[in-house]
Amino acid sequence: MTRALITGITGQDGAYLARFLLKKGYTVFGTFRRQSSSNFWRLHYLKIANKINLIPADVLDSTSVYRALEESNPTEIYHLAAQSFVGASFDQPLYTSDVTGFGTVRVLDEILKFNKKIKFYQASSSEMFGSEKSPVKNESSPLMPSSPYAISKLYAYWQTKLYREAYDVYAVNGILFNHESPLRGLEFVTRKISNEVARISLGISKKLELGNILAKRDWGYAPEYVEGIWKSLQAKKPDDYVMATNENHTVKEFAEKACKIAGISTKCISVSKKNLRPFDVNNLKGDYSKAKRKLGWNPKTKFNGLVKIMVEEDIHRWEQRLKGEYLPWDAGTA
Repeated sequence: MTRALITGITGQDGAYLARFLLKKGYTVFGTFRRQSSSNFWRLHYLKIANKINLIPADVLDSTSVYRALEESNPTEIYHLAAQSFVGASFDQPLYTSDVTGFGTVRVLDEILKFNKKIKFYQASSSEMFGSEKSPVKNESSPLMPSSPYAISKLYAYWQTKLYREAYDVYAVNGILFNHESPLRGLEFVTRKISNEVARISLGISKKLELGNILAKRDWGYAPEYVEGIWKSLQAKKPDDYVMATNENHTVKEFAEKACKIAGISTKCISVSKKNLRPFDVNNLKGDYSKAKRKLGWNPKTKFNGLVKIMVEEDIHRWEQRLKGEYLPWDAGTA
């Protein structure tokens, strides 16, 4: 039976990937950071919490990473742990660099010590393209990161390539464009929109406050992207892959579509300077043709379907909340 270790298993991608691998018959291990309040709601939401072998570990601590390798003895490692919010990286550039950048090197270095035959997946990001001007990005597009988060991801990206080429580690970079779901955190604009629109539709809130509503992003559906993540580690040779939808839409479009689905007026939408980043990427769209050609991966859920899934699920959650029913999710105590 194949054994997989997922760092950052409590996040959106980690939870969906764990469910996917369990269905494939994997034994799944996941690392989590010890905190005053552990964040396992996504695993409970997907009803897989009791099927995961959880290991306390921190990518800031090489010793704990090695112990996680000893305990899990994995065939595959999916490295998803990171400080993953772009906005927060401007406030925490050193922490972001240490976790998102150097944390990746710690994992790779411990793989060399433990078993260099382990297959390694690095969660890279479309944010690495940054302010590069080409309308559509692929694996050959120049990388011009525009935030501490993106710079840290770029460092991890190049280190992953180095370990692949210099040490013959099966190491893959997955350059994923934005991928969303009802498990997305509230700090991300898509969930902020779907959650607040749901609250407005039920009379709990009155206003949706946003920042740069003209920013364009390529948004896909996270459960489909984790299949692509898995496929990238099944190829005969390691390589780097862009995963995207080859479409992009503005934040304004997302908000307006969400309002339409919820049956509320777009007059609830407002813009506030406090929600603006010091520097933002205005336009990202990806070309997934390499992943389609080499891995047989295609995104199935496009923009309209994604917004519908997220809004309807948040409305359902708040309806349950108003009835006094329990549901594990991040806004449940709001």
